[in-house]
Amino acid sequence: MDGERHFQRLKSKITVEILWPYILAIMEDGPVYAYEMQSSILDRFGFELGNVTSYMVLYKMESDGLVETEWKNVENRQRKYYSITKKGKSALKNAIQILEETSKKLKGKN
Repeated sequence: MDGERHFQRLKSKITVEILWPYILAIMEDGPVYAYEMQSSILDRFGFELGNVTSYMVLYKMESDGLVETEWKNVENRQRKYYSITKKGKSALKNAIQILEETSKKLKGKN
């Protein structure tokens, strides 16, 4: 496997395959609906999510208590907004800590 393929595989593993920290980071700025969240992830983190994938992750996060939902009427449309919970904020803080520690170890700075 050449270097570029290794890089692309790593990028996929730490982005698309572990979406929940990215989603929670977006929600720290306030409640979002699914399509808005997908656009924000692309803008902020540079990768795209499929509709099915994002809804599956949001559903799992809601069942785990990391996010909560609220229906809002916006421009005569009902939209389901997702918000980060206290448990979600704690999970995000822990995820960031793990990623920072891993980065330091990779740089040789324990």
